[in-house]
Amino acid sequence: MPRLFAWLLLSLLLPLTACAQAPAGPVQAGRDYEVLPQGQRWQPANGKIEVAEVFAYTCHHCADFQPMVDAWKKKLPADVAFTYVPVAFDPEDSYALAYFAAESAKALPKVHNALFDAIHKDGTLPRNSPTVDELGTWFAQKGLNQSRMVALMQSKETAAKMSRVRGFMKANGVKGTPTMVVNGKYVVRGGSLADRLRIVDALVAMERAKPKP
Repeated sequence: MPRLFAWLLLSLLLPLTACAQAPAGPVQAGRDYEVLPQGQRWQPANGKIEVAEVFAYTCHHCADFQPMVDAWKKKLPADVAFTYVPVAFDPEDSYALAYFAAESAKALPKVHNALFDAIHKDGTLPRNSPTVDELGTWFAQKGLNQSRMVALMQSKETAAKMSRVRGFMKANGVKGTPTMVVNGKYVVRGGSLADRLRIVDALVAMERAKPKP
């Protein structure tokens, strides 16, 4: 009897295990992604397939997604270029301003993940939009020049990028964060965060397989 019970239990568990390990099927337009009729790349065409993540530092889903993206980026093929695009529903969003200031100062590798941690882990920055002076103080704590960072956040160049973001979001149908846009042609609508990266990989493969002009 014990052997019979063990066999019956195993026979019930094996199908469940197989289902859990089964690979996901091919991606489908309308379910996993949408084709963008007038989509845009963020960076100019450079012979590479662009993957852009539209994100917000205050978005807890983006904070959860960040470690996944970090691991995924390490395995990117040479023909894929990844870029972040900070969301800018509000043209004065100070965290988006902070991103572009850090980008101009070539400080993103130092402060990008730290900004997520400051908001979602340490509580050293508020979830609601802080002032540029408060962000300048935070940048100074990370070893950056406070006055320069405030000036960069308030610069015409940063204002122009904020305006460009809003056009990018509209053209690519960005409704929330995080949103992945592939080559200015597809916007990912997948379910789980991990599934979105699977869909991105499939769309990259689709783009790679297209004949070159």
